[in-house]
Amino acid sequence: MSPSAQGIPGLPDLTHPNELVQFGTQALKGSLLFVFLVLALGIAIALVSFSLRRNPLEQSVFFGEWAIRYSQLLRGLQHLALILVLLVTGFFLCSTLSNRYHHWEQARVAQVVESVAGDKLEQTAPQVRYVTREPYTYTTQIKDKIVKINDTQQVNRFLTLAGSQIQAKLDQSVDVKGRSSIYRVDYTAEYKVINPLKNINSFVFEAPPPNGYSLLARYKVERDRIRLQQTNPNEYNFPFRLEPGQETTFKVTYEAQGGPRWVYNATGQLLSKFRLIATANFNPVDFASGIVPNTITADRNSTQFTWIFDDNVSVKNPFGVFTNTQPILNTGIIPRLLLLAPALFLWWILLLYLSLPMSLKNVAIAGGIFFACLLTLTYIGRLINPQFAWSIISLLLLALTWGLGSNRRASLAAIICTIAGAILPVFGLLVPFSGLTLSLAGFLSAVWLTVRHWYGWYSLLPQDR
Repeated sequence: MSPSAQGIPGLPDLTHPNELVQFGTQALKGSLLFVFLVLALGIAIALVSFSLRRNPLEQSVFFGEWAIRYSQLLRGLQHLALILVLLVTGFFLCSTLSNRYHHWEQARVAQVVESVAGDKLEQTAPQVRYVTREPYTYTTQIKDKIVKINDTQQVNRFLTLAGSQIQAKLDQSVDVKGRSSIYRVDYTAEYKVINPLKNINSFVFEAPPPNGYSLLARYKVERDRIRLQQTNPNEYNFPFRLEPGQETTFKVTYEAQGGPRWVYNATGQLLSKFRLIATANFNPVDFASGIVPNTITADRNSTQFTWIFDDNVSVKNPFGVFTNTQPILNTGIIPRLLLLAPALFLWWILLLYLSLPMSLKNVAIAGGIFFACLLTLTYIGRLINPQFAWSIISLLLLALTWGLGSNRRASLAAIICTIAGAILPVFGLLVPFSGLTLSLAGFLSAVWLTVRHWYGWYSLLPQDR
């Protein structure tokens, strides 16, 4: 697995023991500091009250006022401490889930890349080579003099194929352990060669097997239905004689197995009277390298691609067939949502505090429900569309949030806060129009608080508080 598939760098992951121990140590230090500050404030109030013991009236007023404030402060600190615990715990939970989800997405991408890249079967066009002597000039030194010498040298030259008729039948095996798929190719090709030269009749037909094969069987080269023999075991060169103005036909056949692509490489040759038919007996499949076939014929079990080049066409890139895969869209959406989840929770919980009375028990239950819904979305989103999954989860969240209110009016206030502070913001991070959706959620929150507090259109009754 590549390093990019191992998670988001720099984010804490509680599945790593060292990070878990570090988190516990920092939480313990923060808790001790918080307790020390609360105790220090209580001791300071006690010391000031003790210093006023000679004036009982002033001491009574001061102690009574600060005792009430200290009691209110302790109650407020309880809520603050609980919210901080939920935020910090939720952040580490969401960062861990974000890493896991990012790892899963990158693994999917790597699997798809492996299925369309890497090993491949690449058939190279054959060449007809001949040797000719050509003049060349060089200089040398003879007895302190620079002398120009005219000589001849042997040079390899190549004939252009006069015609190519190729058929490649492709089958795919997807149940191979450790591989995305294996191609099996049944290859048959006929090549026409014409000798346009006047003084040369000795040639070599070079017909190499496909590059990248793992198994090559029944490789055979025939000339005018006569099988040719290799001159060397590891070379695929076949010498032949062809008189000036004459033509001949070579037939190349083989069966091969190899990587999950098959392409034909013209090696920069000019293609004349060229016809390639690649029949893939599997689906889905598509043509490779952007060289569009002249015709594509598909049925339920196979797809046939046909390339036809009539006269002097040069094809730079190899072209052929590969197994088509559905594109992986919208990656990184769930990890981004999980990283922003603590902020969304704080948004929602503040709306609840400003809309209806919240006890410590209700805050704890609301926090557990919120992060449980996100955990459910993380794993269900792997199976179905995340927007559809959140729609189902939102109905459950609304049903559970109804219980925050002591009566119908308070429950409706909790529902409005949940829609504006939790459901819409999460949708805003799941859909393409995130800015518009988040703006709508923020505007709805502001309107609700304005109507609730400034205009008193939805004021709770005293027994609701």
